Amino acid sequence: MRWTDDRGGNVDDRRGSGGGGGMIVGGGLGTLIIAAIVFFLGGDPSGILNSGSVQSSGNSERRELTAEEKQIGQMVDMLDAWNSQTWNQVFKENGMTYVDPKIVLFEDTTNSACGTAQSAMGPFYCPADQKVYMDMSFFGELQQRFGAKVTEFTVAYVLAHEVGHHVQTLLGTTQKVDALRRSGRYSEAEMNRVSVATELQADFYAGVWARRTDDSKKILEPGDIQSAIDAAEAVGDDNIQKRGQGYVNQESFTHGSSAQRKEWFMKGYNTGDIRQGDTFNQLLK
Repeated sequence: MRWTDDRGGNVDDRRGSGGGGGMIVGGGLGTLIIAAIVFFLGGDPSGILNSGSVQSSGNSERRELTAEEKQIGQMVDMLDAWNSQTWNQVFKENGMTYVDPKIVLFEDTTNSACGTAQSAMGPFYCPADQKVYMDMSFFGELQQRFGAKVTEFTVAYVLAHEVGHHVQTLLGTTQKVDALRRSGRYSEAEMNRVSVATELQADFYAGVWARRTDDSKKILEPGDIQSAIDAAEAVGDDNIQKRGQGYVNQESFTHGSSAQRKEWFMKGYNTGDIRQGDTFNQLLK
């Protein structure tokens, strides 16, 4: 991935400042997203969904960031700028106004409006405060546990996917999904299918971002798109279930299969058109 001098200024780097304790409150869409990500990492989300809260205490010791950590911070700041510039342009073209999310880098734990952010959750987007939370140790987990070769563009893809959830919030999609869940009219299996459509649309938006950003800045180098595809396939529900339990249960999918995640990312990349990403009509017929 070719670096540029762009910096966004929307990164809140909490690494080295000590973990923050806090409480995660059950009942909101943020909890569902976090629980889905716990499952995404092979964990059991029932503790989050079934209990009213989860208490977490953090380490308050401060430390100096290493040179490598500082460089990672610079890369995320650059990716923030790229996301901001690309999505501002896409929204403008469609007669809308884009509002940047904040990106929070942390280690171990930190506070969010969706509750306590923990490393084991993986990167996630919190609609309540419109922030993306990332503990960079996730990428080691992605490589070691799920077999994805991690590159700089892997980080770019994961961040773009989470910013895709922010785009959904700005467009009202997140709120509509939450209303469906709160209505109580739909079974768990039906809501799982809605969750899959939501996640695949975020993959589609990540693909749109990659195409539009490369068109304007020529950031892509050989192998970058493949590294994004590898990451998307590695965290497909079928791959995670095979690795974790030895068999696949499609009704319990919450993020989509490896093939679906590749398909929708590439559709976004090949079209570069946000209007082509209606996963809901295509998947919920």
